[in-house]
Amino acid sequence: MTIRANERVSYFNGKIIPESEVLIPFRDRGFILGDAVYDTERTFGHKIFRLKEHIDRLYRSLRYLQIDPGLTPAEMTAITEEVVERNLHLIDRDEDYWISQRISRGYNKEGRWAGGEFVPTVIVECENLPFKARAPMFRDGIDVIVASGRRTAPDMLSPRAKTHNYLNFVMADLEMQGQPGHPWAVLLDAQGNISEGMGCNFFMVREGILMTPRERNVLPGISRAVTMELAEKIGVPLQERDIDMFDAYTAEEAFLTSTSLCICPVGTINRNPVAEKSIPGPVTRRLMEAYSELLGFDFHAQYMRRLERPAAAAR
Repeated sequence: MTIRANERVSYFNGKIIPESEVLIPFRDRGFILGDAVYDTERTFGHKIFRLKEHIDRLYRSLRYLQIDPGLTPAEMTAITEEVVERNLHLIDRDEDYWISQRISRGYNKEGRWAGGEFVPTVIVECENLPFKARAPMFRDGIDVIVASGRRTAPDMLSPRAKTHNYLNFVMADLEMQGQPGHPWAVLLDAQGNISEGMGCNFFMVREGILMTPRERNVLPGISRAVTMELAEKIGVPLQERDIDMFDAYTAEEAFLTSTSLCICPVGTINRNPVAEKSIPGPVTRRLMEAYSELLGFDFHAQYMRRLERPAAAAR
């Protein structure tokens, strides 16, 4: 089969084929039950960042759900690198990719509830990062709004597994639709403390101390781990602790971390401006600079180059 040069390709159950030819059976349990796991990386200057850590987390999620992808971590790593390499000709030098591995339990010809062996569905794919859409967040800060729904409690389903079951976050995101600006939803846990948002972890700064929710209640993001490592390296005190709304409203700085954003400052929480007037605040800026130094790549500048109008004056 000839792969068209102007179409991205993906790995699908043993073959690399054009994206448009990746077809999942409608009885696949990932589709009908959300019975699937995934992980996501990004490139910086076309190089994948911390792929090993992401693959390790992917296989922990697979083990938690008792899904066997039929591939070793080394094989999954090699496939991921090949998919990226075979798609690089489609993007410019200043563009980068999101890359995802997606594995479902698959389907059983005897029926969705049948015992016996399921045939897993394994996909590795990539897509362009949305730099233009997200560039204003780096200039003005993200507007965070606490959604009305709560994060699924860890004694019900562990948030440390990165699964396709994202309805908590989907409902929160739908709640943000139609609101002024482009607010980012963050959920509280069952005790009323901040947990996380869709694909992102929350950090705040007060009296020079960096704080983030406890790992038990959130997906421990790779970018979260990098930020914590950098905080220790540059001498910023760090606490993993419960963060309630009083803490959030009295924060001097706040930011979100994610694979795509790395570190992005928060401008408002429930429409209340964070106390620090500059965006980003001094601690956030130091961490962003340390992140870029670690990468050998200025991720902040990559976003800022996409702005369509001059930066607004600092608040």
